[in-house]
Amino acid sequence: MATVDKIVAQMPKSLSKVEFSYCPGCHHGIVHRIIAEVIDELGIAEKTLMVAPVGCSVFAYNFFDLDGTVAAHGRAPAVATGMKRALPDRIVFTYQGDGDLASIGTAEIVHAANRGENITTIFINNAVYGMTGGQMAPTTLIGQKTTTSPYGREPKANGYPIRMSEMLSTLEGAVYIERTMVTTPQNVIKTKAAIKKAFQAQIKGLGFSMIEVLSTCPTNWGMTPIEAMKWLEENMTKTFPLGVFVDKTKGMI
Repeated sequence: MATVDKIVAQMPKSLSKVEFSYCPGCHHGIVHRIIAEVIDELGIAEKTLMVAPVGCSVFAYNFFDLDGTVAAHGRAPAVATGMKRALPDRIVFTYQGDGDLASIGTAEIVHAANRGENITTIFINNAVYGMTGGQMAPTTLIGQKTTTSPYGREPKANGYPIRMSEMLSTLEGAVYIERTMVTTPQNVIKTKAAIKKAFQAQIKGLGFSMIEVLSTCPTNWGMTPIEAMKWLEENMTKTFPLGVFVDKTKGMI
């Protein structure tokens, strides 16, 4: 009797067939796949619009088989706001790094969240500027060495790391904010669940949501992918603890 093989894993339809060009050990590719899987499972690919800004995250336009655009550095939430207000039936998400979202784009993300714009933000936090050479970012840890803080970040001179999830969770318009990571299969599953809930919040018209994903940057950290993964778990999670910071979706999704 003939048997039919069951497909247990395949490439998400919402990803293009372009091979990822990210550095070995970078987590962008993992998060891309998670987002694409969620979009496929929710059946929203045909009405989803993506906004990618400047930085390593800009390459998202190459890897997703979705409609969208590229925004000026930091302006993705403003562009996404315009898209969503002009086309309220579309699902709009931004894909941003920490140098983009937490630095030049601070005003845009704060006010989009405060207004409760019905958009979804995926925030990749690797504690440095990735594309431009590993400079100190708003999220760089105290004591962390970068190309512009060769002796380590010093609070009196450079200030403290900005905890974006904690900050945005204080705003009335934010309905769902969670910080995750993708260092293990279990964490990948948790991150996918968080991203799915964020998109569902938008589908229900509940307001602004953001998922912050802690990520490695082995190239600019000067580490192997394995060393970078360990460093993230042992150091970044102390400054940026994982968890849900606001969830107003209960009973509505």
